[in-house]
Amino acid sequence: MSDSLIIAGRSFRSRLIVGTGKYKSFQETARALEASGAEMVTVAVRRVNLDYIDPKKYFLLPNTAGCYTADEAIRAARLGREVGISDWVKLEVIGDQATLYPDVQATLEATRVLVKEGFTVLPYTSDDIVFAKRLIDAGAATIMPLGAPIGSGMGIQNQAHIRILREMISGVPLIVDAGVGTASDAAIAMELGADAVLMNTGIANAQDPVLMAEAMKHAVVAGRQAYLSGRMPKKLYATASSPLEGVVR
Repeated sequence: MSDSLIIAGRSFRSRLIVGTGKYKSFQETARALEASGAEMVTVAVRRVNLDYIDPKKYFLLPNTAGCYTADEAIRAARLGREVGISDWVKLEVIGDQATLYPDVQATLEATRVLVKEGFTVLPYTSDDIVFAKRLIDAGAATIMPLGAPIGSGMGIQNQAHIRILREMISGVPLIVDAGVGTASDAAIAMELGADAVLMNTGIANAQDPVLMAEAMKHAVVAGRQAYLSGRMPKKLYATASSPLEGVVR
């Protein structure tokens, strides 16, 4: 496909990345993954159970969820590689337990170490353009700013920062990670220029996770198409849909 998502030279048809936590059962997880159309699926190294995920069908992305220091995250990433999951890692280093905001300095430190060890690093970070550029300089394969606190479902809280990141970042994909609560949030993220959206709770905690997974799939596609098509400019006053110029009265 001409509009594939490219990360570290690998092509993905879907621009939706989904997690595997918080579902009521493994069976529900499997059905939601199928409905989402996602190709990349994140799994927590510390509590991974792959019995219900077909590694031939999905690209598994280990994550370092629950790590609060660079050393912890580095060890978790190494463990994911040693058990044969992947040498890719969604890097999370949490700096605050209440908000689950990332410790950006520790994330940068872990990124430098893991890149040197041959990992493809996808770091969860703030929407700070300065640290985004530092992560890219350190070799990060993506920039993954939060849209809102993890699991909050509040949607994109700082659209201006996402727009700035989109304008100032090149060479690596921009993936909105965390805070998506419903399909319109995913569409907005894509309309702002995100290359992809990563989510878990927004699907898993829906009353019907399988149906929400399908809704998210369509929202990501619609948002991407809207971004590529270029929306009409906003105007303060009305413009007639059927102009009267040239009409004989």
